[in-house]
Amino acid sequence: MRRGWLSLATPAQPRRQPKHRLVLLLPLTCPAQDRDYIGFATLPEQVHRKSVKRGFEFTLMVVGEMGLGKSTLINSLFLGDLYKERRIPDALERVEKTTTVEKKTMDIEERGVRLRLTIVDTPGFGDAVNCEDTWKACSAYIDDQFRQYFTDESGLNRKNIQDNRVHCCLYFIPPYGHGLRQLDLEVLRRLHRKVNVVPVIAKADTLTTQEVKKLKERILADIEEHEIQIYQFPDCDSDEDEEFKQQDKELKACIPFAVIGSSTVLEVAGRKVRGRQYPWGVVEVENPKHSDFVKLRTMLISTHMQDMKDVTQDVHYENFRAQCISQISQQAIRERRYLRIKLKRDSGPHFENSISDTDRLLLQKDEEIRRMQDILAQMQEKLKATGHAGGGLGMRGRVGSLGNDLDSTDIDKKRNSIIDV
Repeated sequence: MRRGWLSLATPAQPRRQPKHRLVLLLPLTCPAQDRDYIGFATLPEQVHRKSVKRGFEFTLMVVGEMGLGKSTLINSLFLGDLYKERRIPDALERVEKTTTVEKKTMDIEERGVRLRLTIVDTPGFGDAVNCEDTWKACSAYIDDQFRQYFTDESGLNRKNIQDNRVHCCLYFIPPYGHGLRQLDLEVLRRLHRKVNVVPVIAKADTLTTQEVKKLKERILADIEEHEIQIYQFPDCDSDEDEEFKQQDKELKACIPFAVIGSSTVLEVAGRKVRGRQYPWGVVEVENPKHSDFVKLRTMLISTHMQDMKDVTQDVHYENFRAQCISQISQQAIRERRYLRIKLKRDSGPHFENSISDTDRLLLQKDEEIRRMQDILAQMQEKLKATGHAGGGLGMRGRVGSLGNDLDSTDIDKKRNSIIDV
């Protein structure tokens, strides 16, 4: 019996021992502050035990050109080798190279906590001569995962839904150049409203400290100028300790992260470190003075992994879900409208007299919408064929946005006004 506890047990019988004994352990002393204790303060422990038993899932997408060290950085982050059998294409294969999507999954366990990590790589990104549509594979994959989750969530069996949505996108920026290129701006504009984008400067060991600082300032200026929404760190609560607030402040100041990746273990001053050997010395991967690798790993794994999942669920997925529900509702309205007209047509020979003015106006507007869409499609084909697209991505993006605006705004306003009639 433990010291300080009183045992209230069923007294033993002299002839027959009972099969079950009810033992209640009560504290000998009952402090005044424990008299009002209910017990729901253990709810966080219950959630913790359940979450640890179920395990966690996280999907990370890496986007960037070949040769920027994406695979090496991923192996350095998670201490594994995900790309043992990768083959580097030659120059002839890269001429007509298109962006593809490769998904690799690994199970990691640390201190009893299981993590199912999915790495989505994009080989061929930016390798072709014409990189105009290189973003489509990345955007399509993100939309497909949202659509699959929406389908599973709307189904009958919702107990074992597998979350393959992309929670974070590491976008690798080359160290050469003077900020973001036109390709980088176009890709970020296409992805920033669908996924948490974290910009990363690759191979930071090729730059000096001053060059890294200037490049970060130019990248942040380009992001602000073009209104690109990268992942925003949440504000610290007032009850957080000063150490956590200082760490959060340092993480925010490091964006975009200038990183170095290496799987080689070197011996420096009697200790083994991961780094790169140069004639003038050794660059240590986990040295904060050499790169932001430790800060990126801390943000991505230790401090903000769950927040990225929450933002994906509450913001990006909810926007996609709202669009899907809106499209389904509009499709249902159109089907009911055409079914009502079809029933009127089949009801009698005097079809023209049986159609109301509202239905006739709706038919005219639908025909007008189809003509407008055909005209926009022809304009885009002509611009693409003639090659006078005003800088390629810019004019084509403006024409595409014009078509999207007409389809999503003007057309919906016309239909809504007609329905109100």
